[in-house]
Amino acid sequence: MKIIKLGMIGFGNVAHGFIQSLIEKKTFFRKEMGFEFLITSITDIRYGTIYNPDGLPLKKLVSSHDFSEMDQSLFRDWNTIQMIRNAESDVIIELSFTDLKTGEPAVLHCQEALLSGKHVITSNKGPIALHYSMLKGLARDNGVKIGCEGTVMSGTPALRLATDSLLLTGITEIKGILNGTTNFILTEMENGSTYEAALEEAQRLGYAEADPSGDVEGFDTAGKVAILAHLVFGTFIKPEDIDRVGISDITLEDVKAALKENMHWKLIGSLKKTETGVEAYVKPVMLPDGERHSVPH
Repeated sequence: MKIIKLGMIGFGNVAHGFIQSLIEKKTFFRKEMGFEFLITSITDIRYGTIYNPDGLPLKKLVSSHDFSEMDQSLFRDWNTIQMIRNAESDVIIELSFTDLKTGEPAVLHCQEALLSGKHVITSNKGPIALHYSMLKGLARDNGVKIGCEGTVMSGTPALRLATDSLLLTGITEIKGILNGTTNFILTEMENGSTYEAALEEAQRLGYAEADPSGDVEGFDTAGKVAILAHLVFGTFIKPEDIDRVGISDITLEDVKAALKENMHWKLIGSLKKTETGVEAYVKPVMLPDGERHSVPH
């Protein structure tokens, strides 16, 4: 049995879901893969750092939203960089907040981990959208890997499907619904909610942040389009340079009018190879019934 020790940066919804998966899939990992995963350290800007080289108590972690239930002996006076350097870990899971303008502080976290000879897995769009080539080079030079599947469509293997299985098919266009929050809001509006009421419900359920602009104004989708452009088409596009329109101006009347024509408003992220380069956009599009559940193709 090979024990793999994980260090985690960030303790939000994604971190909780990841920990829950480790608990639920523990037997599978042991029997089918011969792995046992231990989270030895977690650092969070709000709660501090906890560490146990023999593994932190996962069930206690997943049942709480902070470190208040943790034994005081587990706490360390470490910042994130110190955790990366000092904690016993083979892999750093980078789940801090996303900044699509600079990628920081997640870029620094990823750099430090790779330079320390530790693998990196991240769902953070900033470092991958803005600095993937540099980080991939660092990983190669230090004999480790960087994984970023979760940056686009969460658990759907959109990146590996395109860069591995479909690599030789010659993909020329990618188009799809890349943001779940806007999809939820637009679906609620089809069921009769106003935009404001649908957004409020998305926030209540934890789908949308207190500041929802990253989702509803299309910034999140633009980051994902930039990642797809880089990894699938080998073209670097800054998220800020992508033509972008969000959904905040779509009214209940717009949605009702579309439904009368058997159409549905969806926020679409698109990439297309042309003779002059790659065209990219994010904007609301009306789709017919047969296409509204489509994914990137």
